[in-house]
Amino acid sequence: MHRTLLIPVFIALILASFLHCTTNNEYSTVIPSGLRTLIPLDSCIELIAADFRFTEGPVWHKDGYLLFSDIPADTIYKLKPGQKTAVFRNPSGNSNGLTFDNHGRLIICEHGNRRVTRLEKDGKLTVLASHYGNKRLNSPNDVVVKSDGSIYFTDPPYGVEVEDRELEFQGVYRVSPEGKLTLLAKDFAMPNGLAFSPDEKVLYITDSSERMHIRAFQVLPDGTLANGRIFAELKTDKKGAPDGLKVDSLGNLWVAGPGGVWVFNKNGEHLGTLKFPEIPANCAWGDRDGKTLYVTARTGLYRIRTSVRGVKP
Repeated sequence: MHRTLLIPVFIALILASFLHCTTNNEYSTVIPSGLRTLIPLDSCIELIAADFRFTEGPVWHKDGYLLFSDIPADTIYKLKPGQKTAVFRNPSGNSNGLTFDNHGRLIICEHGNRRVTRLEKDGKLTVLASHYGNKRLNSPNDVVVKSDGSIYFTDPPYGVEVEDRELEFQGVYRVSPEGKLTLLAKDFAMPNGLAFSPDEKVLYITDSSERMHIRAFQVLPDGTLANGRIFAELKTDKKGAPDGLKVDSLGNLWVAGPGGVWVFNKNGEHLGTLKFPEIPANCAWGDRDGKTLYVTARTGLYRIRTSVRGVKP
């Protein structure tokens, strides 16, 4: 096609990504070229709940609703599409990251109580991890469950004063199906979000310090980690840091980071960044088909439809 003919086509594509977003709670965004096979060109970023203090930890339940944390509000909220947000649990231990285990029980990183817990079917809490050795954990941040039932979580010191820290490192841990706590890595500055590759052979972990990168680890048969390497960097002049992340069925990483949600393919190539009205903290796949990305971003909860199915708990 002649260059002069390409210009109006390009303009039409740009306009198409804006004109359809017409309601007050929809935000237009330009879909980067590298993401156009993953996100329909006419997708809008939709604000579905607002006026929170700091949202985190979204996770989709198989029964058709989303749970997410508001850390300062000490609350876990529940949102079923088409309904109003409701309180699911308060107090929540200033919950941060959330996920479900293989039996559908909620796993909670209790940021304020400095522990990881499991919400039983009868409403009681079981403490899964609170100390490493005889020293109290820092501030469990995010969590993921492997198909064998083992639980992996990060433990940066957010919100814990220096004089109150008992561990001299910021660790990544595994709780075995039998309940044994194992330290997997302690050379992070601020370990944060984590997610398995679709085949669970790789564990990706963000470092939200000045390092501003994602590391990838080989997951060994015994559940421990080896051969850590820098997978991708998110260095930019935008506000924010590498935070929560999720993986889609093709192995792409969707990472809450500076300026929006960054998307990398499984080779670590940056495909593009989806800009949001607020700085994202975490994300989760939801809806029946698993093709909606829910994003917690400071005071709001957002979503956008994609063309790819995500990996859900």
